[in-house]
Amino acid sequence: QVQLVESGGGLVQPGGSLRLSCAASRSLFSSNVMAWYRQAPGKQRDLVARLTSGGVTNYADSVKGRFTISRDNAENTVYLQMNNLKPEDTAVYYCYVLWVPLGAYWGQGTQVTVSS
Repeated sequence: QVQLVESGGGLVQPGGSLRLSCAASRSLFSSNVMAWYRQAPGKQRDLVARLTSGGVTNYADSVKGRFTISRDNAENTVYLQMNNLKPEDTAVYYCYVLWVPLGAYWGQGTQVTVSS
């Protein structure tokens, strides 16, 4: 059973920064897609950032220029660096990793709250 464990969430003031981490129990070297999603109360879960095995990144328009997704294969960890945070970034953030043909896995979620 593959596990993804997120950490790094918390309360931050507008304009602040946080770095989320997602530690995988399986090697990321063989993964196909790594991503971060978020879900605000009463809303659907939306893609925030995505990184393919080939190094291609995609970002939601609302976070472009502020968020950066990256990976550390040696640590089997995916990161989401979030800068210049805004109140509308408040949500539960979920890590997602796809290993083909094994399947797709989700983390348990970590709360990010941006408030003064």
